[in-house]
Amino acid sequence: MATYDIRIIGDPVLRQQARDVTDIDGALIRMVDDMIDTMYAAPGIGLAAPQIGVQKRLFVWDIGTGPNAMINPEIVESDGEWTFEEGCLSVPGLSWDIVRPKQVHVIGRDLEGNEISFEADEFEARMFQHELDHLAGVLLIERLDADTRKEALATLRDLRIGAEQSESPRDGLRLL
Repeated sequence: MATYDIRIIGDPVLRQQARDVTDIDGALIRMVDDMIDTMYAAPGIGLAAPQIGVQKRLFVWDIGTGPNAMINPEIVESDGEWTFEEGCLSVPGLSWDIVRPKQVHVIGRDLEGNEISFEADEFEARMFQHELDHLAGVLLIERLDADTRKEALATLRDLRIGAEQSESPRDGLRLL
């Protein structure tokens, strides 16, 4: 199977709202298979279509129970509050404590078009919320309080400047 490049913060596609999937066909199923390979190669536990530059409302995940995919997901209920350190494949190498609902009820469709439903708690609930944020064009940095977000943006700016300065003028390869 093939893998995709994962889009990183600063790529405008990550800020756009994804569109509903209207057809589940062979091309979509192949893309989902490749997304799963990309997620494992990253390595990650979830990957939303916008993270590979595709504006479709779907994501894949595996939190240790095998790969899954959900099409046109939505959270229909949430409850509680849980703080946990969260990272993102589109914001590589960085993580922050993020507050999210502790429990969620998510519905969507599987690759055969059947309705699926998950009641999730803590880590699994967080993963669902994180991937649904991607479908809405929201990155985890937007979930930070104002002061932490300011620090995070400064860190990202410093990392970007460091990467630009480490570019070799001889061959154009980045050292980071």
